[in-house]
Amino acid sequence: MKKKRIYFSWLVLIWGLIFSVLSQPVKAASVDHSLEKVQKRGKLIVGTSPDYPPYEFLVNQNGKEKVVGLDIDISRKIAHDLGVKLEIKKMDFDSILVGIETGKIDMGISALSPTAKRKESVDFSQTYYKSGQYLIINKNDKNIYRDKDSFQGKTLGAQNGSIQSELLKKQMPKSSGRYLTKVSDLILALKSHKVEGVVAESAVAIAYVKNDPSLAYINGNFNLGSDQLGSAIAFAKNSPSLVQAVNKSLTTIKNKHLVSQYLADAGKYMQTTKSNHTMLHYWRYFANGVGYTLLISAVSAVFGIILGLLFAIMRLSRNRIFHDLAVAYIEFVRGSPLMVQVMFVYFGLGMIVNLPALLSGIIAVSLNSAAYVAEIIRGGINSIPQGQTEAARSLGLSERQTLQSVILPQALKNIWPALGNEFISLIKESSIVSIIGVTDLIYQLRTVQAATYKGVAPILVAMVLYFVMTFGLSRILGYFEKRMKHDN
Repeated sequence: MKKKRIYFSWLVLIWGLIFSVLSQPVKAASVDHSLEKVQKRGKLIVGTSPDYPPYEFLVNQNGKEKVVGLDIDISRKIAHDLGVKLEIKKMDFDSILVGIETGKIDMGISALSPTAKRKESVDFSQTYYKSGQYLIINKNDKNIYRDKDSFQGKTLGAQNGSIQSELLKKQMPKSSGRYLTKVSDLILALKSHKVEGVVAESAVAIAYVKNDPSLAYINGNFNLGSDQLGSAIAFAKNSPSLVQAVNKSLTTIKNKHLVSQYLADAGKYMQTTKSNHTMLHYWRYFANGVGYTLLISAVSAVFGIILGLLFAIMRLSRNRIFHDLAVAYIEFVRGSPLMVQVMFVYFGLGMIVNLPALLSGIIAVSLNSAAYVAEIIRGGINSIPQGQTEAARSLGLSERQTLQSVILPQALKNIWPALGNEFISLIKESSIVSIIGVTDLIYQLRTVQAATYKGVAPILVAMVLYFVMTFGLSRILGYFEKRMKHDN
C-alpha cells in the first residue's frame, strides 16, 4: 500500500504541475504595449494555415516555398504601414488562436470569422472580406445535389474549428459531418468518396474547382444571417493599440479597393502553379522533409538513449526518491499521446519560454522516446544473471564499474533488436511534429497537396521515402546485430 501511495503522489504532483501551467491565465498588462512591442521588435509575426486558396496557399518559386494569397497581401500591407518586417508562421488552422493566446504570434489571419465564441479568447479587427458559402462536390454528382437540403443522410466534410463546421452542424442536422484540419485532406476525402461534399467559402470552392476538372461547386443556400460575419484578423486579448493600427490599414485597403486586386494576384499564382503539378517539380520539398525527419529522429534517438539510461538506472536504484521519480515519469509519458506532449511543450511551456517549433518537437520526441528506451534498458539489465554482478564485485569492481564494464555490454546485445525497433518507430512517430509547423516529411506532403491540388500522388511519394529511410536503418541495425553475435 505504501508503494502505491508513493506512485500516486508522484503522479498527482506531475499532473498538478501541468495543470498549473495550462490554467495559468495570460495576464494583461495594465498599459497596452501590443503595438509598441511589434514596432520595437521590428517584425510582425503572423500565423496562418496556408492550405486555403485564394486566401493563403503555397507555391513553388524557383524551388523555394512561398506563401501567397489575399491574406498574405493584406498582412504585407499592414506590416508596411507599421514600418516593420513581415514574418509568416505556418500552422494548423485550429492552432492559430492557441498561438495568439500563448504569444507565439502577434496576429492570426486565415479567413477567420469573428464569432462570439472566438471573441471570448481573442480580439478581432474589422472585417475585410465577405464571401458566400458553397458546397464542393464531385463533378459526376452535379445532377444529384442542388443545395444543402439534397444531402440528407449523406456525409459532408468541413474544416475543424471553422464557421463551415458550425453551419454543417446547425443547418444540416440530417447529414453526418467529418471534420479535418486541412482543406486538402477534405478534398482528398471527397475524391475518394469518403464524403459526398465539402462545405467551403465560395472563393475557396471556386479556387479548387478551377484547378481540378473532376470537381464542381454548388451554392449551398445556407441561411447565413449572423453567420455571414466575413473574415477578420485575430489578436491577443486587450491589444487595442495594435488592433486600431491594423484597422487603419484595412480601411485604406477597402477605400482603395485593393481586395479585388489581391484576389486577382492570387488567381495569377494559382494559374502559374497549375502547370507545375508533377511530383518531380517538388523534389526539393520532399528532400527538405526527409532532412528534417532524419534530423529530429537522430537527435531524439541520442537524447532518448541518454535519458533512457538515466531513468532505467533510477528505476533500478535502491533510492526510493529516484526510483519513484523514474516510475512516475515513465508511466506518465507512456500513458499520454505523443501529439499531446508535442503541443504541451510548444504551447504550454511556450507561455514560460518561447521555444522554436523545431526545438519543441525535438524535446517532446526525445522525452517520449526516453520513457520507452528506459524500459527496454531496464529489461536488458534484469536479463543478466545475478551471478555476473556477484562475480564482478568479488573481483573488486565497484558498483559503477560493474554496471559499465560487465552488465551494460551484455545487456546491449540482448536489447539491440528492441532498441532498433524503437529507432525505426522514431522515424515514423516524429511525423507528429508537423502539427506545430515543423517542416518534416509529413508537413511537406501536405504542402505539396495544397500546391498541386493532388491528394494521392504526394502520399505515395512520402510512403516510398519513409520506406527507404526505415529499410535503410533496418539494414544498418541488422549489420551491427550480426557483428555482436559474431563477437560472442
